[in-house]
Amino acid sequence: MLTLIAKKVMRNIKIFLAFFHDFLAIIFSWFLAYVLRFNFAIPDEHFQVLFRALPFIILISILPFYFIGLYRGIWRFASITDLKRIIASSFLAALISMAFFFIHKEIGIIPRSVLVLYPLILIFVMGGSRFIYRAIKEHQLYDLKASIGEPVIIIGSGQNAILLAKELNLSNDWRVIGILNDDETMHGRELAGTRILGSINQLSKIKDRFNIRKVIIASSELTHNKRRDIIETASNLNVEVLTIPLMGDLVSGRLNISQIRPVEVEDLLGRDKVDLDNSGLKKLITNKTVLISGAGGSIGSELCRQIIKFHPKALICLDISEIALYNIEQEFLNLKFKNNIYVVADVKNKERLKEVFHQFKPEIVFHAAAYKHVPLMETYNVSEALINNAIGTYHLAQISKDFKINKFILVSTDKAVNPTNVMGASKHLAEIICRGLQLRSKTDFVITRFGNVLGSSGSVIPKFREQIAAGGPVTVTHPEMTRFFMSIPEAAQLVMQASLMGKGGQIFVLDMGESVKITDLAKDMIKLSGFDEIDIKIKFTGLRPGEKLYEELLSEGEVIMPTTHPKLKIASSESISEKTVKDLIKWVLSTTSKTEVQIKKELKRWVKGYSVKDKRTGPTKA
Repeated sequence: MLTLIAKKVMRNIKIFLAFFHDFLAIIFSWFLAYVLRFNFAIPDEHFQVLFRALPFIILISILPFYFIGLYRGIWRFASITDLKRIIASSFLAALISMAFFFIHKEIGIIPRSVLVLYPLILIFVMGGSRFIYRAIKEHQLYDLKASIGEPVIIIGSGQNAILLAKELNLSNDWRVIGILNDDETMHGRELAGTRILGSINQLSKIKDRFNIRKVIIASSELTHNKRRDIIETASNLNVEVLTIPLMGDLVSGRLNISQIRPVEVEDLLGRDKVDLDNSGLKKLITNKTVLISGAGGSIGSELCRQIIKFHPKALICLDISEIALYNIEQEFLNLKFKNNIYVVADVKNKERLKEVFHQFKPEIVFHAAAYKHVPLMETYNVSEALINNAIGTYHLAQISKDFKINKFILVSTDKAVNPTNVMGASKHLAEIICRGLQLRSKTDFVITRFGNVLGSSGSVIPKFREQIAAGGPVTVTHPEMTRFFMSIPEAAQLVMQASLMGKGGQIFVLDMGESVKITDLAKDMIKLSGFDEIDIKIKFTGLRPGEKLYEELLSEGEVIMPTTHPKLKIASSESISEKTVKDLIKWVLSTTSKTEVQIKKELKRWVKGYSVKDKRTGPTKA
């Protein structure tokens, strides 16, 4: 309590001192305006008018300063905004003064040139004193930081680097030695008072000269290969690499030092931001009721976050997991958007789904609910995986069709392409079901297919982090295994873009970029954690049941076609008959009474063996 009172007293003292300074500045400026007007020899009659007018000038000038908010600013951080306030207040005071003295002529005749000179001098005195004070403070701070701050180099040249340099220069913990970037036209110049020392490849020389132990990447323009090169160079020099969020993540427009963090593997695997058709998505989603199954999962929850931005009429978050729904409910508590509906339901429960559709009448459905862990679904859980991923999709899709909703978007996976595991095969069947239900349907069934997402539940990256924290070893199943990766927000945004562009029965393949070797990923994570392969070993454990060395994005016979969006392609595919869907559903339901060996044998026929020439025949007997 005493501390709070002391802070308030100190704040009031500072405001009073600023007010008193401006009071003196007004008197000084008024006198100087007369002195300059009369060439340092003020006649007696004008000297008397000067004094008679002074109280009115003080009052007329002080009031605009107060009401325009000049005393809310802090001198140490005096800025262009403060200067604008001073200019506006000074000229406003001059105009009021002219009108006042024109009306009250009994005060005496005041030369017009004095009324012109006065605001100009006042702006110079008040603005100059504030910026001189700031310069002195920052110089003192710089001198102090020169001996105690952590020396650091910033890599970058854009707005991020400017924001970062300004923030670090105000901190006692950091001392910015300079900026590095590869734009030779910038070398030798300054950004935010910080000199650009040269190119990034000069890091080794500058490190030795200034004893640099940390560099901060503050550029959104660097390619991920360039980032990797910087990290490799810094690692060899025993220099720690830090980074900041991209400008798109700095919603406030102001960078905080607390946002500086070590570089993580996601920064190396990250990709360019997705350009969304915001006007189209607004038309698609705004004031519409949207249902998301699997809303508590990695993709489902991100879809919720993205869709809320477009102000739907209501957002139905449906999930079988109570704790997952609770977590997302708590996350959304403080949002302005309050039309969230949290429904605990199983997509395999047809009657429950009908009840939800009757009550809330969704117009768009994103189906993200699925069992997705490959090894777990491969043994002891085969029938359950098929029923959840295929029958669950069928119930939700068929009810959507019956209720004539606008669009049904299936979140599929690259593991559904030429599947070698039960999970991938179950999603392959889900794709077949959606394509088959498209016939004679007013609902557009759109399929989106993509690979692994960074940081999702069960992802390899959290697993590697845990293994590194435990001292290793990091387990990789095969030295040649590769996977595609994209961030969760990017995946969700592209699913939304596909929902906008998609027509009935289309399969959208998301651009996954280049595949990543899992061994290289493990090495990068070990290096970024401050270790090497001597400290943390990599152990190869062999392929797990159902695993592939590499993933594919197109099935046999599919042809890729471009779209108007650079990150979305369409996989052409033949239509599926309703009879095929009915036969498929009948077979999946029968798996509860079969052995896993028998199920897998018959599943292989469904995935690979149904006749291309006649889709009505179901699986072949071969």
